[in-house]
Amino acid sequence: MDHLDIRPRTPADLEACVEALAQVQAADRYPVDWPDDPAGWLTPGGRLRAWIAVEAGVEAGVEAAVEAGAVLGHVALTPDMEITRLFVVPAARGRGLAARLLDAVRAAALVPLKLEVSSEGTAAIAFYERSGWRRVGSTRAGWLNAAGEPALVHHYVSPPR
Repeated sequence: MDHLDIRPRTPADLEACVEALAQVQAADRYPVDWPDDPAGWLTPGGRLRAWIAVEAGVEAGVEAAVEAGAVLGHVALTPDMEITRLFVVPAARGRGLAARLLDAVRAAALVPLKLEVSSEGTAAIAFYERSGWRRVGSTRAGWLNAAGEPALVHHYVSPPR
């Protein structure tokens, strides 16, 4: 049985979210460059709703021991209905957390959603496309990819309900 809780993020969760983000950045280079203010990066513009996946109890089979209350994943929704800041810590992958986080946002929003993903995020792209998200375009970003070129960003819309 999976001992997870998906719940709205509170201001008290931000420090643990930054710790989780550091694990993701070390493993995946997401975000591409570590922000000067990682808590602020998790709350762009300060006007969004966010959810976290939290370990409700220690679970056997998780690659690294995970303490109860540890933040395992995060997702946010901007006022213009765009999914952002979605990540799952490496030790908790393969448990369906990204899908559960997206489901929580979709249940709260009740309208079609959009998201962007860098072309370098091949695992994320595969996940979104398996989940029914549809690519509607691509643009160049204002930040650089690993090759030092403007990143190619793909734009997706959520699957129909």
